[in-house]
Amino acid sequence: MKSFLKTCTAMTLALSFSSQVMAQEMLKELGKGEGEVNIVAWPGYIERGETDKDYDWVTDFEKQTGCKVNVKTAATSDEMVALMNEGGFDLVTASGDASLRLVAGKRVQPVNVDLIPSWKTVDERLQNAPWFTVDNVHYGVPYQWGPNVLMYNTHVFKEAPKSWNVVFEPMDFPDGKPNKGRIQAYDGPIHIADASNYLMAHKPELGIKDPYELNEDQYKAALDLLRVQRTLAGRYWHDAMIQVDDFKNEGVVASGSWPFQVNLLKSEDQPVASTIPEEGATGWADTTMMHAEAAHPNCAYMWLEHSLSPKVQGDLAAWFGSNPAVPAACKGNELLGEEGCKTNGFEDFEKVRFWRTPVAKCASQGECVPYYRWVSDYIAVIGGR
Repeated sequence: MKSFLKTCTAMTLALSFSSQVMAQEMLKELGKGEGEVNIVAWPGYIERGETDKDYDWVTDFEKQTGCKVNVKTAATSDEMVALMNEGGFDLVTASGDASLRLVAGKRVQPVNVDLIPSWKTVDERLQNAPWFTVDNVHYGVPYQWGPNVLMYNTHVFKEAPKSWNVVFEPMDFPDGKPNKGRIQAYDGPIHIADASNYLMAHKPELGIKDPYELNEDQYKAALDLLRVQRTLAGRYWHDAMIQVDDFKNEGVVASGSWPFQVNLLKSEDQPVASTIPEEGATGWADTTMMHAEAAHPNCAYMWLEHSLSPKVQGDLAAWFGSNPAVPAACKGNELLGEEGCKTNGFEDFEKVRFWRTPVAKCASQGECVPYYRWVSDYIAVIGGR
């Protein structure tokens, strides 16, 4: 955590940037593959059929390119930033709360979209998204996106919870038992945005316009809500597989989660479902970004092109419960099905408040609490302070 705090402090200072970010030299043409590509990814994002033989978008790529895919999974955005700072990786599937930090810290390089033929097929809502595009320079390729859902036990909740209050406020659940010790919260500073998103609906007098742009009073209110949650949470989760086990074996019945865990538990016939409550949800739009000192840039560009194929995009969306960055993937994919994108919320793009790195100079009110404060204060909240 201390290394994360140091990293985040430096990145936040750098994030006063706009035109000050200098574009590094982009690759002008592809050469022969170097034999491997090293990727930092979210769990479940790069599958080679080891978990389920139907989900494999690595094996064929390796055969066709001769580039062996090596994957290091990371459980939080802060972990991804730390790994990219250490080096030794070519690509990272960064969420919006990490991507601009990586740009500001010059840990990633601009991507030459002319070397990626499938770039033109990317969802227009994502092509110039502000979490990876700076001064019209693209620092990556969109990969997948989706909401942070409320996962719940269907034996306890016969109907989907209507509000996020089930994980923020003390109460008895429909089974007559209290929620204390039976809910979880995300082990990452960006969870402060979930609290502020909840307060946007329930305390409008705070005047929160953007859950990632908080003045001191708004920020204090979010921390106070999280301190209440601290008395209720049985665990702060960051490992998706541990959360899956907790829902199966440890009596957890409600938590913010990712569609990945929901789908995995459903595939095992566990009594779970998910919903986006009335307050809406935060979410993630992930970008595959290339390290500034990538040792295998040709294989990396080959992977970027491969990652945008409708087959890969559709299979991944089916596996993770996410939405493809390529709209064509929504049709004709056997695993995703014809209604898969609709089920995963493809039409809800405008309702999701995507993860973004909080900065000191913010659009909604000028001065806001920067990310390094989020990091240190969230550590304190988890520690009971």
